Amino acid sequence: MEHRLFRMISMVWVGSLLTLGLIAAPVLFSLLDRTSAGSVAAQYFRIEAILGVVCALALIVIGNRFVKSGIVDYKRVRWIVAAMLVCVLVGYFGLQPFMNSLRVAAQGAGTDLASSPYAKQFGILHGISSAIYLIECLFGIVLVWRLPGQAHTKIVPKNKSAKMAAKRARS
Repeated sequence: MEHRLFRMISMVWVGSLLTLGLIAAPVLFSLLDRTSAGSVAAQYFRIEAILGVVCALALIVIGNRFVKSGIVDYKRVRWIVAAMLVCVLVGYFGLQPFMNSLRVAAQGAGTDLASSPYAKQFGILHGISSAIYLIECLFGIVLVWRLPGQAHTKIVPKNKSAKMAAKRARS
């Protein structure tokens, strides 16, 4: 049951990442003006960031339970999830406040961001944020690719505890 939950949470997270980055955001910018599309996309990416943190924490907790019980298949998968979590934290919660402050400063000056003196800084931060998002998506694809299948590799030998087996798996 928990294995299916792990796979389902992974698929929801990675699916939403790819859908937002490859479909929703490009469609917004093709249909709306840049300012409106940017505002809507910012809300979508905020929701995606919160979803990413929740999914990552759930996957790490579940993955840790599996590894502690001796299922070695989840050992690498946890690190992929941790890398994706770092991407969310740096990309959204680290860079987004700076990008938002530049947007607010441009609005305070009575101009749109593209024609403000903050446009270059915003462009650099947006490029870094986009690169981090791309890296997160690539990690997500690797996560889905490496999801353990139906037959799990248990490393708990008979008459040995799961704690001892987990210790042996870490070495």
